[in-house]
Amino acid sequence: ELIVGSSLDAQFGPVMLFGLGGTLVEVFQDSSIALPPLNSNLAHLMMKNTKIYTALKGIRGRKSADIAAIEKLIVNFSHLVMDKWMFIKEIEINPLLTTHDSVIALDARVILHDSNMMEVDDEISRQTQIIRPAIRPYPAQYEQHWLSKKGRVLLIRAIMPEDEPLVVDFHKRISEESVYTRWMSNMQYDERASHSRLIRVCHVDYDRDIALVALDEESCAGKNCKLVAAGRLTKMHGKNVAEFSVLVEDDWQGEGLGAKLLLELIKHGEADGLDGIEGIVLPTNRAMIHVAEKMGFESVYDKELNVVKQYFSYKEAAPTSKEDYDIQLRRFTCPINI
Repeated sequence: ELIVGSSLDAQFGPVMLFGLGGTLVEVFQDSSIALPPLNSNLAHLMMKNTKIYTALKGIRGRKSADIAAIEKLIVNFSHLVMDKWMFIKEIEINPLLTTHDSVIALDARVILHDSNMMEVDDEISRQTQIIRPAIRPYPAQYEQHWLSKKGRVLLIRAIMPEDEPLVVDFHKRISEESVYTRWMSNMQYDERASHSRLIRVCHVDYDRDIALVALDEESCAGKNCKLVAAGRLTKMHGKNVAEFSVLVEDDWQGEGLGAKLLLELIKHGEADGLDGIEGIVLPTNRAMIHVAEKMGFESVYDKELNVVKQYFSYKEAAPTSKEDYDIQLRRFTCPINI
């Protein structure tokens, strides 16, 4: 018998719990905690941090429990907690009966927030009265299918921790010229694709960053899914401005993909209440300079550093409707290598 639950912490908001369940859960106190949302890797790590995990793997000739099913349940449970955090104060399944081929919830309870909070019609006002989750949930609203200029279909979505192998493969296909244009240095492949670096790249704090990736739909229909472009917006410390970056695989340049990612980053910054977006590019990167200026960025050449500084102000010329963004995107009729 196991327990899976979530309760509200005064500082961190919803906190997940997993461990040995049943009527003696308070006696044995064999449990681990984590901040939602969780993926399969984090759910598995949460399980491994308990003593009952050894028994779940099978002991004294007993068959092991369905570890994969328990992981999936924990992940889905964490998504439920994140989706309904404004309503759910506490929730738990106890006991959760597990065998070698099944996982069954025998009992569950849910405690909602105070009725005074629940009666607030304005969602923003309700959020100010309830402790927010420490980690912003995965922004599923950015998932969309997009058709390139050459008629190729791509899936654009926020990056996930599971994308690390795709990012490694992506860097294998990037030319030295694209690397130098993006990082203004000859950053070697071993450094770009190191696990220690990609942990920071793929595990995103969505309160601070947004990282979008574009996947080739045709390749993803099989087993060799390819990541072909990435864009990132990183909030700067001490001011309400974010820095943007875009990188497109060489074979996919000239299809408007870089422009599309930059537009999505602009929309995210507007929704997040930013004052502006800025970036620094090399003077030789004329394509990126041209695209950004089409979007409304101002470009200033810094002679001392030999770079072009670009700035987009939401207060002056930011489009506000989806129609405005679509019209602006259609202005890119000529192939531009980004």
